[in-house]
Amino acid sequence: MGVRRKARECAVQMLFQYDMSGGAVADVPAKFWAMNSQAAEVMEFANQLFSGTVARLAEIDNSIRAHATNWRMDRMAAVDRNVLRLAVYELVADVTPKAVVINEALEIAKKFSTDESAHFVNGILDSIKNFLNKKAVNC
Repeated sequence: MGVRRKARECAVQMLFQYDMSGGAVADVPAKFWAMNSQAAEVMEFANQLFSGTVARLAEIDNSIRAHATNWRMDRMAAVDRNVLRLAVYELVADVTPKAVVINEALEIAKKFSTDESAHFVNGILDSIKNFLNKKAVNC
C-alpha cells in the first residue's frame, strides 16, 4: 500500500476518533500515533490531512449537507461521514486530482465500511466535484 493511501486511512481513523470522542483536536494525533506506529512520511501527510479537515470542518460539513439530499449528517454512518469529510477537504484543497481523491475515498469506504457505503460516498462526492468544476468555470 502506498504512503498516501495509508496516510488517508490514518487520517480517516483520526477524524473518526475526533468525531466520536468530542475531545480536543490537539490530543487526537498524539493519542492515535501512540497506538499506531507508521513511517514518518505517513504520519506527516496524515497529520496534514487531519488538521486541514478539522480546520475547515464547518465549511466541509455544509458542503456535504448541501449535496447529501435527504440525509442528515448525524444519520450517516460515522465512517462514511468521516471518509466524506476527508475527501471533501482534498477536493477543496485542489492539490490532488479529483478522480484520485474520489477513487481513494471509495477504496477506504469499502475497507472500513461497506460496498453500499462506497456507492453512497461516490454519489455525494461526484455531486460536490461537479459543483466545484462549475464554480471554477464561472470564475
